Amino acid sequence: MATQQTVRTPEGEAPPARSVRVVLLALMIAMLLAMLDNMIIGTAMPTIVGELGGLEHLSWVVTAYTLATAASTPLWGKFGDMFGRKGVFLTSIVIFLIGSALSGMAQDMGQLIGFRAIQGLGAGGLMVGVMAIIGDLIPPRERGRYQGMMAGVMALAMIGGPLVGGTITDHWGWRWSFYINLPLGAVALAMVTTVLHLPKKPRSTDTRIDFLGAALLTVGITAIVLVTTWGGTEYAWGSATIVGLAVGGVAALLAFLWAETRASDPIVPLHIFRSRNFTLMSLIGFVAGFVMFGAVLYLPLFQQSVQGASATNSGLLLLPMLLSMMVVSLVAGRVTTSTGKYKAFPIAGGALMTAGLFLLSTMDTGTSRLVSGIWMAVLGAGMGFLMQITMLVAQNSVEMKDMGVASSSTTLFRTLGSSFGVAIMGALFTSRVQDEMAARGGSELTARTAQLDAASLAKLPAQLREAYQHAVASGTHGAFLLAAAVAVLAFVLAFFVKEVALRGAGPDTAKEPADGGAAKVSEKV
Repeated sequence: MATQQTVRTPEGEAPPARSVRVVLLALMIAMLLAMLDNMIIGTAMPTIVGELGGLEHLSWVVTAYTLATAASTPLWGKFGDMFGRKGVFLTSIVIFLIGSALSGMAQDMGQLIGFRAIQGLGAGGLMVGVMAIIGDLIPPRERGRYQGMMAGVMALAMIGGPLVGGTITDHWGWRWSFYINLPLGAVALAMVTTVLHLPKKPRSTDTRIDFLGAALLTVGITAIVLVTTWGGTEYAWGSATIVGLAVGGVAALLAFLWAETRASDPIVPLHIFRSRNFTLMSLIGFVAGFVMFGAVLYLPLFQQSVQGASATNSGLLLLPMLLSMMVVSLVAGRVTTSTGKYKAFPIAGGALMTAGLFLLSTMDTGTSRLVSGIWMAVLGAGMGFLMQITMLVAQNSVEMKDMGVASSSTTLFRTLGSSFGVAIMGALFTSRVQDEMAARGGSELTARTAQLDAASLAKLPAQLREAYQHAVASGTHGAFLLAAAVAVLAFVLAFFVKEVALRGAGPDTAKEPADGGAAKVSEKV
């Protein structure tokens, strides 16, 4: 007989029957909005610059979005805990859609940058809202069965983003790269409004927003992200600007920690870090972000520059890694649901991720696409064991009242990891390429750029083209070897994870007592 899943409030009052899969579909659409945006915009950037001008400000189109997303992430999580998850989540969707519409109507680069910041503010609440609502809605023991959906959305965004962005720009114009969010967002808004039912949070009359903590955290995160974004590109790593931002960022974060110990209702309650599992999962998430986004950036570059692949279908180049990640995440989730055991997964993930990165670091000009695809699949398997398990265990390690800040803190660590990964791997890659080209007499080429697509590469003289391919292989070797060394940290940390029983692990989750006002999923046959 078919199983029907019903969302229940802790008082036992069931609203009209709603399929949890329908609720998750609405949440996955919102998650797709956040993940797809930068992938689509990347392919439209040359056209945008051609129409609006302002090439010197091009990097700010991405930086403004990234900064706003990172800085607002902890705030969205806390506001969800304070004022109710559903309303805050819907607000973030509306802000994201307003930013998308304004970005599509931008008349110059300055307007586009400002509107992208608005869009980023909303995006900060999308991912956190999805994760926190899933944490409220589905007990951790049952959550594993839905991991495949989340991994699938991630793979769809990375594979389909560049393809969709190129198609939209070529046929409809770059403005539709932003407008495409509006119908998707409208569907998500309608579905979340009508399908999602969570308990209303009682508002405390003495609730105070921690403005000092919010300001210090925003300043600290902004400074750190700017260091990783500008370092080695806009400014030299040893420049006064980068050093000043680094010192200011660290000082702001230290002041934030001090302020949180004195706030009556802190933005990030530091007591959540007393949980060993939560702290470990935050650190492992940082490493996973470091590795994943560096790989997503430099694997297509290697395949285009060295293996001669077309840039048009750049998302498809990551298919072995993303499919492996999706399948393994699905299997790990099913096993976690059926057994309640999970410690082996971060250990296996750390080991496979390290092995995959080491294998990728051995690629050279003679490496075939088949071989590189197999090694990418090894890396993808490692990330598949880690990407969703880290969030699941982190959420299981805190009380339900802290679900939002736990979700946002874990997301923030992964975001910061990706910023550091792209910056540090990028600095090493560029340095290796320039050194190798200088040694082979191609320094004039690297004076223009350290990255060439396959079409530009084909126009170079054979000797210079061969020199550049060897240089890219050398740069890739250094970047992935560094990533492998960082991934060892995740493998080591995973051994210290304590296997705590997942909430909802009983044979009948419908009878489990409510915890902190969480909605729950009961199954009726």
